[in-house]
Amino acid sequence: MKWDIFCSVVDNFGDIGVTWRLARQLVAEHGLHVRLWVDDVAAFARICPQASPDASEQLQLGVEVRHWHSQWQPVEPANVVIEAFACELPATYVRAITESKRRILWLNLEYLSAEDWVSGCHGLPSLQSGGVQKYFFFPGFTESTGGLLREAGLLTQRQDFVANEQARQQFLRSIGVEPIAGARLMSLFTYESAGLSSWLDVLEQDSQCTQLLVPEGRILADLGRWLAVDDLKAGDSHRRGALQINILPFIEQRQYDQLLWCCDFNAVRGEDSFLRAQWAGRPLLWHIYQQEEGAHWEKMQAFLSLYCRDLSPLAGAAITSFWQAWSAQESVAEPWQAVLLYWDELSAHAEKWCEQQAEYQDLATTLVQFQQNWL
Repeated sequence: MKWDIFCSVVDNFGDIGVTWRLARQLVAEHGLHVRLWVDDVAAFARICPQASPDASEQLQLGVEVRHWHSQWQPVEPANVVIEAFACELPATYVRAITESKRRILWLNLEYLSAEDWVSGCHGLPSLQSGGVQKYFFFPGFTESTGGLLREAGLLTQRQDFVANEQARQQFLRSIGVEPIAGARLMSLFTYESAGLSSWLDVLEQDSQCTQLLVPEGRILADLGRWLAVDDLKAGDSHRRGALQINILPFIEQRQYDQLLWCCDFNAVRGEDSFLRAQWAGRPLLWHIYQQEEGAHWEKMQAFLSLYCRDLSPLAGAAITSFWQAWSAQESVAEPWQAVLLYWDELSAHAEKWCEQQAEYQDLATTLVQFQQNWL
């Protein structure tokens, strides 16, 4: 059974991060032949270091990775075609789908959302020109959606890793971090933020030491301004008051998972890191991608309403205020102090949320089941 997944890289690494994980899982756990079509192979090579950023086609971890560019060469469509995040397929490929004598399942894999309307739209068909149906497939946080991307045994791997202090210490040292005994360990991988300096001010003056691990990314310019340091780079280390900052190299997906597992709190961005932070079972900040006319606010609030349902009102208000202030580019000093007041409750809730979401079927499996039912 052959599957084609098309990915147009929009948000640096969120789109390719999701589709690369999905492609690997479909191959490894479901025995499928998967072609991953990517329009920015260089972005793919950042999260898959062994990949060539210039190759037009290559085999990586069982996935056939193809460069998708303007000079499209016609190919025979696969049995299942996934149009990830509403990217526009090549016109000749669409024509081949409509003219094929084989039944081809065409899916539009949508962005992850907790909004109420998602359940009602999941799995609905849309008639395309040529009489072919395209189905909307929505990942989500309820059993009436397509579920979440989660590899088999992921939570067990995380639990084993967290329980093994030596493994955690070795991993941190392998990425250039010397752990500080007793420090609160946190990761920072967000978009640019005007509120960052207010957060760092609080951490600098805190009574407890914080070790902040910052992978290379868009937040480095703001961080450099706060430190009064130009051109921060991987391997740099800076100490101010109770705050120790370590700049990390850009790391591949499995290492990023382990980084999240090591930390007590994770500030993340984009769909891939947002979901992986949830599987880490730790309190988190999601810096949602800003959309026109404030559409991102509804999406963020929908998740917070669901996520905070089992929290006490005060703890829910604390994490909500922190997220809102960060995305509004406002000071997060007071909201962060509120988060610290409810730290134990938020930590226990993050683990419980992770376990609850793991009770639902994972995204790759629901995709395969949808295709089998369609047949």
